[in-house]
Amino acid sequence: MKRVTGLGGMFFKSRDPKGTLDWYRRHLGIDSEEWGGFAFRWLEHDQPEETGCTVWSAFPEDSKHFAPSEHPFMVNYRVADLPALIAALESEGVEVVGEIEQHENGKFAWILDPEGRKVELWQPVPSKDDPYL
Repeated sequence: MKRVTGLGGMFFKSRDPKGTLDWYRRHLGIDSEEWGGFAFRWLEHDQPEETGCTVWSAFPEDSKHFAPSEHPFMVNYRVADLPALIAALESEGVEVVGEIEQHENGKFAWILDPEGRKVELWQPVPSKDDPYL
């Protein structure tokens, strides 16, 4: 079974998310979008008609989005078949956090790595159906 297919995003906590985003825009040219982060767009290697994206976003320092992890960042990985992967990970003893969630841009699930970092797994919808692309 194909597991991770790419990097979906990098999310981190910040004492001043707006100021941090402004700094990255001013000095590195990474401009945030209306929803508060940035999506680096690219074409799928084996499906050039598919647009992919890697999201980068700052969260408030007190955000609970990374819970139960105490770490100040969370990585999102793109996956091919989220339900099958979650079933396989559960059978391997990996701690799954919550249930699979369906959103406009795909299915999401979360696991904890051996050091307690929350990892987000994302099965995107086809790019033509993604309201954020």
